[in-house]
Amino acid sequence: MSEELHDHDRGLSFDLPTLQRRKMIRLLAGVGLVPLVGCSSDDSDNSASSSSSSAGSSSSAASSGSAECETIPGETAGPYPGDGSNGVNVLKESGVVRKDITSSFGSASGKAEGVPLTVTLTVVDAASGCGTPKEGAAVYLWHCDRDGNYSLYSEGVTEENYLRGVQETDAKGQVTFTSIFPACYTGRWPHIHFEVYGSLEDATNATSITATSQLAFAKDVCDTVYASDGYDRSVQNMSQLSLETDNIFSDGYDQQLATTKGSVEKGYTATLTVPV
Repeated sequence: MSEELHDHDRGLSFDLPTLQRRKMIRLLAGVGLVPLVGCSSDDSDNSASSSSSSAGSSSSAASSGSAECETIPGETAGPYPGDGSNGVNVLKESGVVRKDITSSFGSASGKAEGVPLTVTLTVVDAASGCGTPKEGAAVYLWHCDRDGNYSLYSEGVTEENYLRGVQETDAKGQVTFTSIFPACYTGRWPHIHFEVYGSLEDATNATSITATSQLAFAKDVCDTVYASDGYDRSVQNMSQLSLETDNIFSDGYDQQLATTKGSVEKGYTATLTVPV
């Protein structure tokens, strides 16, 4: 993989409009001008917890002690979403609705290698106080591979469409994807992109996005995964970053830090509640 900074999420100047919008909303909320709903207290460091054993088999989690409910923070989709907003539209291709996103579908045959990861997102109605699952909604999820490349866009994988998929939420508001742990590439904290749609029909037609956000991983889990084979570049990139300095998560990540459990040998699970 090239040493140069990827175009996706490439820095403060690229994502400034999104960041300014989020910070302005929070500023106005602080003076009572904008009501916010969500399922955690406003970004506080003490709401995130993480633990790890030397064997790397423990969990990392973000939790909130607040009964309040806020919508998931909106984030940039980056320039490689594959949803038709920047070139190719994978959402309209037959086969994109799937649980296992490790392999490409259709005429492509590539497979993403890496530490196994199962991602479960629970979409809930923020207006109900996060108590009502959003059954029948849809989630489009995508992320980079072990080398930090995005299928459909990055050199060498433009003909692949792995690590992208859509699912409809069940009665619990949940979708679960089988994937691999993403890399840490230059300039960005390890993350996963996702878009929430009102229905599966909306998602496969790439219309009416309800929310766009990103999921983050805790440092101890990342350090353990990146010490395994194939993630050498991620070790160096991680050493230059923190959640507090990442250009997306620096303004708060409590609601986006996944609860992650497992091990390199058996794979990891990452869960996150997504109020919309």
